[in-house]
Amino acid sequence: MSGTTPGREGPPARRRGRPPRTESGDTRDRILTAAREEFSERGYEKTSVRGIAKAAGVDSALVHHYFGTKEQVFEAAIEVAFAPALNAPNAVAAVPLDGVGERLTRFFLGIWENPASRAPLLAILRSAVNNETAAAVFRRLIASQLLRRIAGQLELPDAELRAELAAAQLVGCAMLRYVIKMEPMASADLEQIIARAAPVVQGHLTGA
Repeated sequence: MSGTTPGREGPPARRRGRPPRTESGDTRDRILTAAREEFSERGYEKTSVRGIAKAAGVDSALVHHYFGTKEQVFEAAIEVAFAPALNAPNAVAAVPLDGVGERLTRFFLGIWENPASRAPLLAILRSAVNNETAAAVFRRLIASQLLRRIAGQLELPDAELRAELAAAQLVGCAMLRYVIKMEPMASADLEQIIARAAPVVQGHLTGA
C-alpha cells in the first residue's frame, strides 16, 4: 500500500540532470545573460563557470552542457552582445561602393553612441585587451563574421587587408572616444568625427 492519499497524487519527481526540453531554451538564455553580466563586471580572467552558474541559478554542469569551456561561454556571450555590429556588412551592402566609408563609419559609431549597446561592447574590448584567450575569441569572431563578409563585398585586390585597416580606424576611434575618453575626441560632436573619419575608412576600403 502506498503512502499517497487515494485520489490525491503528488507532483511527479523531477529527474536530476538535463532540464526538460521545454525548459532548455530558457535555461540557455538565462546562462547567457548571466555570463554577459559576469564578464562585463569582472572581466574574462576573474569570471568563472561556477560564478556564471551561480548568477544564473543553475548547476555548473549545465553551463558546461550547453556551452563547454569558459572560452566557449565567452564566445557565445559576446556573439550575442556584438550582434548589432555584426549587421555592418548588411548596412554596407545597401549603398554604392563609393559611399561605404560614410555608411560604415556612421553605423559603427552609432552603435557606440547607444548606451544600451555600448556597455557590452566596452566589456568585450576590456576583456580582449587584458587577456589573450579573450582576444583570440574576439579576433576569431571579428574575422569570420564581420571583416570577411565586408571584404567579400568589395571585390578588390587585398580586400581582407582593406577591411582590417578600416576596422582598425573605427576601433581606434571607439577606444579613444568611449574607453580612454581622450579629449577633445570624447566630447566632440559625432557628426564632426564621422566627417573626418569616413573619408579615411573609404580610402582603406576602395582607395588605390
